[in-house]
Amino acid sequence: MAIDLRSDTVSHPSPAMRRAMASAVVGDDGFGDDPTVQRLEVMAAQRLGKEAGLFVSSGTMGNLIALLTHTERGDEVIAGEQCHIVLAEVAGSAALGRVQLRTVPNGPRGALDSGRVRALIRPENVHFPRTALICLENTHNRCNGAALSRDEMAPVAAVAREAGIPLHIDGARIFNAAVAQGVHPADLVAEADTVQFCLSKGLACPIGSMIVGSGDFIRRARRYRQMVGGTMRQSGVLAAAGIIALEEMVGRLAEDHANARRLAHGLASIPGLACDAGVVETNILYYSVSGMPAPAFTAAMEARGVLVGGNRMVTHYGISESDIDEALSAARAVMSAGVPA
Repeated sequence: MAIDLRSDTVSHPSPAMRRAMASAVVGDDGFGDDPTVQRLEVMAAQRLGKEAGLFVSSGTMGNLIALLTHTERGDEVIAGEQCHIVLAEVAGSAALGRVQLRTVPNGPRGALDSGRVRALIRPENVHFPRTALICLENTHNRCNGAALSRDEMAPVAAVAREAGIPLHIDGARIFNAAVAQGVHPADLVAEADTVQFCLSKGLACPIGSMIVGSGDFIRRARRYRQMVGGTMRQSGVLAAAGIIALEEMVGRLAEDHANARRLAHGLASIPGLACDAGVVETNILYYSVSGMPAPAFTAAMEARGVLVGGNRMVTHYGISESDIDEALSAARAVMSAGVPA
């Protein structure tokens, strides 16, 4: 089997998850009577320090539902120009919510400058859209998987609070951030009104994400989940894996972070490859190739049994320290051989 470092979305459910899924007690979540989904939603809300939770199929759906619930048609949302909501969610907020995104440059770690955010908040004027929401991302995918601290997010949270604007965190990998910072996840997102986080990716569930927030917000969000076709039926089969993820898979994220650092340091030592190992905090690293086109490098790595992204590698459940060493051996061989004739 190939060593797959393309993304943590390729992780497989643990044996405990598979057992829990096989024996899950289920109902019809469309009628609100799936007990396993209900347990997961309560657990997720408690872990993040919020009143209620909502189980959805993906992080993209979770962010979309959150934006739809926070906004009205013609509103504006402030977000980082490198964030997932802006770059990788098919403009769902515009296509389905008729909401405009207004972007702020991300800092090197993905943080937003609070002064720039404040300057973009619209004053009351009949000609202007209403600034309805501010979004942060943590960890920040495009910024080397940086784990933003509460102190780094606090200035933007303060601006949102002063303006009476809700704050949403795209926390697809918020548990990676909490583990990297050595803090409880609820403390990390205490100033956010709503959070989306993935049960897949590092937590290794096959499907699923959560939205957490106030009880009233989640009641309204359920209607939007139905609108976008996200209400599932006997989804306790999936929620059972989510419960195992929260109970058993959070602490082990530190292994992924250690493996990513090992991989980054190894790549940085290979002539022709560049990787800033010093910025790797969680399970994501970015690299570049010189001396051959990036597609040639990825193809040559695949021929040696290692799957990598064109400029990114991600560690996850199922990738061991020995896998990292094998991937580095493959990279050395590829760079030593050079561009194939």
